Amino acid sequence: MKVKTALFFAVAMIASNATYAGNADDIKWVAQCLDDNKNEGKSLDVVKIYCECMNDKMSENETLSITQWEKTHPKEEAECDAKAGWK
Repeated sequence: MKVKTALFFAVAMIASNATYAGNADDIKWVAQCLDDNKNEGKSLDVVKIYCECMNDKMSENETLSITQWEKTHPKEEAECDAKAGWK
């Protein structure tokens, strides 16, 4: 199980780095979101799309994590759920 978890994070980080090359803040936020949602039973692709969508909707000056921010932004959460295919 530890190998599976380590592999999940390795793939997630590589994927996130490729998507957000040059923006360390976005990489940090998306990586934290991926970690926060690792036990939700969704594929890495679904979680990654969701986290990137939520990150894109947030202000550049936001100080909350994606997980904290989504709790106060149900409209954006629903939009990203739909975009990612989170069912």
